[in-house]
Amino acid sequence: MNNRFSRRNLLKFFAFSSILGLVGYSRVVKPQPTIHKGDTIDLPRYLTKKKKVVVIGGGLAGLASAYELSQRGFEVTLLEKSPQLGGKIASWDIQVGDEKFRMEHGFHGFFPQYYNLKSIVSEIDITDNFKSLDFYSVVFKDGQYKPENFRPSHSAFPWNIVDLAISSDNALHWGINLANPEHWRVFKTIAGFKIPNTYYELDNISVKDWAAKGIPQGLFDLYFLPFAKSSLNAPDVLSTGELMQFFHFYFFGNPEGLAFNGTVDDMGTSLVEPIADTIKNNGGSIVTEANISKIKCDGDKITSLEYYRGQGESSVPFWVSANPLLEDEQYNYYGAGDRLFAVTKDTKQAISLSCTHQGCTVNKQEDGKFLCPCHSALYENDGKLLQGPAKRSLNTYTVIGQKGDQIQLVANNPDDNIKPEVLEADYFVIAADVPGVKHLFNLMETDGETCSTTQAQIEQLPLADPFAVARFWLDKDFEWEHSNFASLSGYSLTDSICLYHRIQTEYIAWAQKTGGSVVELHSYCYKEKEFPTQEAILATFQRELSEIVPELKDAKILHKQLVNQKNFSGYPPNSFEQRPLTETQLKNLMFAGDWVKMPFPCGLMERAVSSGLLSANMILHQEGLKRRDLLSVNPSGLLTI
Repeated sequence: MNNRFSRRNLLKFFAFSSILGLVGYSRVVKPQPTIHKGDTIDLPRYLTKKKKVVVIGGGLAGLASAYELSQRGFEVTLLEKSPQLGGKIASWDIQVGDEKFRMEHGFHGFFPQYYNLKSIVSEIDITDNFKSLDFYSVVFKDGQYKPENFRPSHSAFPWNIVDLAISSDNALHWGINLANPEHWRVFKTIAGFKIPNTYYELDNISVKDWAAKGIPQGLFDLYFLPFAKSSLNAPDVLSTGELMQFFHFYFFGNPEGLAFNGTVDDMGTSLVEPIADTIKNNGGSIVTEANISKIKCDGDKITSLEYYRGQGESSVPFWVSANPLLEDEQYNYYGAGDRLFAVTKDTKQAISLSCTHQGCTVNKQEDGKFLCPCHSALYENDGKLLQGPAKRSLNTYTVIGQKGDQIQLVANNPDDNIKPEVLEADYFVIAADVPGVKHLFNLMETDGETCSTTQAQIEQLPLADPFAVARFWLDKDFEWEHSNFASLSGYSLTDSICLYHRIQTEYIAWAQKTGGSVVELHSYCYKEKEFPTQEAILATFQRELSEIVPELKDAKILHKQLVNQKNFSGYPPNSFEQRPLTETQLKNLMFAGDWVKMPFPCGLMERAVSSGLLSANMILHQEGLKRRDLLSVNPSGLLTI
């Protein structure tokens, strides 16, 4: 039978979908959010006695946890290692010519089913800090498929599929063959999502291998591949169970549609700082540039921690893993992204390759010197600064330990003025990213058996392939018929494009003043073997920008900014079972972050916020207080029993 989705088969599929829709959903009444295990009895909301909580990590997970607990009367101290709060949505100042701008880790979309994040936004009255992008495009290279456009919706599966098929210019290329049992298997899988059943069934196979079993090629190209990569995990290393969770949350179980909001200003100004201000207004304390050096335990509880504060290098040792993709005659390399170190062979001496100007990774040149590919700062082979705009030499370290493919480094010139401070608390929440939580557990002083299971889970936490973001200031504008943030498919590196000069206030003003544009390209999960250096990443982004927007081929790049990190959580096959829960073997320690096993569907920023609120709920429950209602889409698919 012809594998193309004929009009006759299309009508059959609509009829079948309509019948199913009558069973579980109404075409008229939009499905409402589901409350996850809300308290049904009347409990007090506020503490009546003093309790202290230390939250480690100032990303969205840590901010959400600290926000909720500070509202309930807890004395909260939030510790963040970086100078800026926000984690993956942090913002910082950069210099572009004579002007200053706010840079981020890349554009983030705020989807309408981010119910828990939206509830915080509403409570602190910052809804005006967000603006609708009206619709969302997926654009395919070389016209392989026509662009897909997604808009707000008020119906859930299967009606949203029916609506998509009616509106899509690609519906006849989906490749669905109703006579093929494998295609019915795909339909059953996406309509039958349920935690944990779906994971038990599909967590052992990658998306790439699962698709090879018979998913319609058009559906895979048009929807599964672009959206799988937007999870920041590549299809060859992403669990199919996790993809089903992702799809259920963002589409199949979501009655809100795929159009989303962006921030009016940078995310630090629009979201992070207002949450932080609320925490401080509630009596909380926030400490940035906090380097934890020791975590003390007594039995099955954490009693205290020590940390150093300041911009200078502290004497706190840290571990970093080998980078097998980078090696030359002079150095062995450790780390990845913008946290890369070069260790001189047959010595214990190491150099940080993070430029001291704005954190870009410097590249080794043929003459042995190190050059920043973003802003041309130049360093001698021993790290000494030769040419600005950086003002300090590269930081240097000594190798003091080794285990397997990891080495332990300590700064050569720690700031002696930095003294450790001690914090005692009743509860602790670790809300760091994956490298951060692994580092913290290496600092934990326990009897070795108290949290052995948790320690093993932390050691096995996977990382996704690195991601990269390049932002370009250009001397001309251009016509663009797609959404101001659009997914792209078919390029060797680029996965999406964002037109900042049409979204955020300061960039709109700059474009109006200069006639230029500010364009950002994203790569969600590139292979390090294909792009081993930031120089290669930048060069590819620049080449692909002119392919994506041909009008910019002759444009002059006035400034470019690169963000390149490897710290996003991985969700590979067979990782669900070992993923840590919010509660741990230490009675007063909770986890929060996108690496935590969640009991309800959520993704990306909403996953981080929800995990933070879940950690707060665990503490509230231990204190006999009413837990916050946590919302999500319908937790199960239409075909679950």
